[in-house]
Amino acid sequence: MTRSSRIAVGPAGVPDWLADAVQAGGAHVVALDEADALLWGAPNDPDGLREVLDAAGDRLQWVQLPWAGIEPYVAALDADRLWTCGKGVYAEPVAEMVLTLALACMRSIDHYARSTTWLQYGHRGVNLRRAKVCVLGGGGITEVLLRLLGPFDCDTTVVRHRPHPMVGANRVVGSSPAEVDEAIEGSDLVVLALALTPETTGILDGRRMALLHGRSVVVNVARGPHVVTDDLVAALRAGTIMSAGLDVLDPEPLPDGHPLWSLTNCIITPHVGNTPEMARPLLAERITTNVARWIAGEELIGPVDPALGY
Repeated sequence: MTRSSRIAVGPAGVPDWLADAVQAGGAHVVALDEADALLWGAPNDPDGLREVLDAAGDRLQWVQLPWAGIEPYVAALDADRLWTCGKGVYAEPVAEMVLTLALACMRSIDHYARSTTWLQYGHRGVNLRRAKVCVLGGGGITEVLLRLLGPFDCDTTVVRHRPHPMVGANRVVGSSPAEVDEAIEGSDLVVLALALTPETTGILDGRRMALLHGRSVVVNVARGPHVVTDDLVAALRAGTIMSAGLDVLDPEPLPDGHPLWSLTNCIITPHVGNTPEMARPLLAERITTNVARWIAGEELIGPVDPALGY
């Protein structure tokens, strides 16, 4: 069953390449009052989207949001139409960032790069090969990361809301508090690559960091509030864990003078796991593909569950 090819792109002022991606999928870009589907390109305008949805009623059958993380729009989601987002679009570059930060932290590049004198050989640094790895989140980033970790022969556990086998994972478990504790305990590397929800906010706190060991590394490429920042500072200072690689922070941007800046066992990058230059061709491809699928009546990529908020 084919569907309408009348799709609006909003709000006014979004980049022209978004409309180009819609047209490349075979759709006609039309005004909002003529559309049956919508690509909403504002990164943070849930009120504007609500106004559009209220005015359209049930005429808008599908809304595409172009980002993987849709926290600003959770309250705007409804069960009256199909919703899709950019989940999985940025998996390749972000998974590469995980591997970069993990290797740098595990090999103590954070410590050595800050030194202003030649350091004698010491005990710092651990191997990623055959490491015990725990990944919180089982989406597209994790799928790619598992492939990248393949040559390192890691013992990998994935924690996800709906557990099912994943290629490259030794085991996949559920997300109950007890299961998270068991998966994290004794890990050499913990990677946070999951959606931010009320349940996952603060998922890595001081109690769980204490389940790790003095040569453990934490890498966060998801959202800053997954980690309790004050607890992380305390763990890094005390040597409860060896190092942290953080592409996302809480607060973000991290203010000048924050204790994390002065810790030699912490690598901070300014949310660049996926840059606009990396994202644009990947996102355009996703939009074009979903538009073509929509018109053809096929299943869309990146569906959002309004009840779960991601």
